[in-house]
Amino acid sequence: MGRGRQKAKQTKVARELKYFSPDTNYRALEQELSSRSRNDVVTDSRRSAVTTDDDDPPGWGWPGDEDR
Repeated sequence: MGRGRQKAKQTKVARELKYFSPDTNYRALEQELSSRSRNDVVTDSRRSAVTTDDDDPPGWGWPGDEDR
């Protein structure tokens, strides 16, 4: 069918998601937050994924950047 039905369905789904409020398990949340250390796995993996300008191969970059 046309765009009208598709838009109506998307609007319905968006409205359901907007007003959906699942029950929150506060004990599990508190346990998860209190058991984490400052150097968790996610932070370490993000830190190792960061690259520096030193990793670029020679000749890579914009013209005029050679003096940096």
